[in-house]
Amino acid sequence: MTSEVLEIAGKSLVLRRPGREASSLRAWDAADELLLDEALKRATSEQRVLVIDDTFGALTLGLGEFAPVSVADSASLEAALKVNAGLNKSLPNPQKPHSWLNPPDGPFDLIVMRISRHAEYLAWLLRWVNTQLSENGCLLAGGMIKHLPERSVDVFAGAVVTESVLPARKKARVVVCGRGNETLDGWPATWKGYEQDDLPARVEAMPAVFSRERLDIGTRELLPLVQPAVKALNAEACVLDLASGNGVLGLTALACREDISLTFSDVSSQAVASVQRNLERCGYRERAQLHHSDGVPTECGFYQLILLNPPFHEGGVVGDHIALRLFKEAAEHLAADGRVLMVGNRHLGYHRTLKRYFRTVQQRAASPRFVVFEASL
Repeated sequence: MTSEVLEIAGKSLVLRRPGREASSLRAWDAADELLLDEALKRATSEQRVLVIDDTFGALTLGLGEFAPVSVADSASLEAALKVNAGLNKSLPNPQKPHSWLNPPDGPFDLIVMRISRHAEYLAWLLRWVNTQLSENGCLLAGGMIKHLPERSVDVFAGAVVTESVLPARKKARVVVCGRGNETLDGWPATWKGYEQDDLPARVEAMPAVFSRERLDIGTRELLPLVQPAVKALNAEACVLDLASGNGVLGLTALACREDISLTFSDVSSQAVASVQRNLERCGYRERAQLHHSDGVPTECGFYQLILLNPPFHEGGVVGDHIALRLFKEAAEHLAADGRVLMVGNRHLGYHRTLKRYFRTVQQRAASPRFVVFEASL
């Protein structure tokens, strides 16, 4: 991993993007620079400052002199903050970031937020911000122009008071906002979902969760293999739904057998909250463990079955670096007689990369776009 220096307002910030596979990628972008530049002009020592959805710590550490509170959907921020705080020892140690499983309490005078690529998550965030921003507080929301949702202007107009849009710089944009009147109370888009065969309740999810309104086509290819795999397990077997999303794979496994234990893990706190809701609605809550984790939760030992539909994008970066890390961790926590069932996009060539970590890799199903593999040690 290489470190780079972010120069902002006469200060130097050393930043590294954790993960060997992502070593060529920078730990900040022009939106972080623009947000920091504007926030440092406005922040004072008397204000409470909140950072929302920082990626690798540039915003939190760049505003370190104001002891900002940080909240992020992704569990990866905590590890990134530890790494980058260690590279900038002259800065105060940052607070442990909050997630949407334990959001911070306002009011805040200045909120600095990365704009989500997803319109409904952005709409959710802005309504939450309205409950946390002080009456005369300021919201600075920024992102790369190519990653802004198509309806972002309408989303902002429908939730907050847009005071100004700063001139674009290096293909980034920052919007300056005041508190609006819209909140999450009674907002119908917080939960959306669908009916799924063999489950006693609808599968629902919050706005940051992938494919929350319909079963995604990759999972559709994997799902028919879940029940046979679960039925072949020994009693009290441990199953992991890794990168679980709304939890539909693990929920299907729980519906099939009452004598197995399920662990759900996802990097998104809204995904974990969604799984918790679905477990409770299905009556399975006492049979499962939940982990907000960037990968396999290490404290849970070994698994006889791991179910995986790995993400292939991280923000605006598309590739297989996340999947490769998850394959490695899955192999390290798979029981000797266990197996991994996973689905991936055909063009990513997982039949080759899986063989780095598993002795046996078999194709179990396929469609024009997706391939399902079974892997074992």
